[in-house]
Amino acid sequence: MFTGMLHTHKLVVTLFLLIYLIKTILLLLNKNETLQSFIKKTRIAEMIISVAFLATGIYLANNSGNIGQLFWIKIICVAASIPIAVVAFKKSKKALAVLALLLIIASYGLGEMGKKGKKTNPQEFANVEAAQLGQSIYEKKCMNCHGADGKLGLSGSKDLTVSVLTREEKIIAIKEGKNAMMSFKDQLDDEQINAVVDYVSQFK
Repeated sequence: MFTGMLHTHKLVVTLFLLIYLIKTILLLLNKNETLQSFIKKTRIAEMIISVAFLATGIYLANNSGNIGQLFWIKIICVAASIPIAVVAFKKSKKALAVLALLLIIASYGLGEMGKKGKKTNPQEFANVEAAQLGQSIYEKKCMNCHGADGKLGLSGSKDLTVSVLTREEKIIAIKEGKNAMMSFKDQLDDEQINAVVDYVSQFK
């Protein structure tokens, strides 16, 4: 479910941005007749895409365990862009059209920033005993989606207790990400990743 919503969100974001880009270009080029024709033909589609943009974004945030300040700024940018764009294209206000487009681009950029996540502070796990390192990292980075015992499966995550991945495949999945799971290669070093793999292996 989560992975499907993620792909749907990416699609509607792309379509949303494309529609606004075309309309803004037509307005800036003074192609008023073409613009009005385009608006008329895409009105219903744009309404559906706008709702889908917000709905899928809220769903993903609510089910990722990662609602933060960037998410709410992104939602505000999208929500603000819609009425601004309505006024801009209705009254042929080029500055407002550009502003609406910039707000949408900004929301997309904020979404990409949120995916990258924060890099781990080198001292974050410095005082954790080697035997507890994997557990400490798991509880901070993984438990929101996988649960304390690896069975939760929130956000479309897999049940770790029935995983058939090899150790190397688990390491690659943590480093590079898989499906809706983000990459942790910029957040965890090799020792930390190996510690997590050791810890989750006990779930089986």
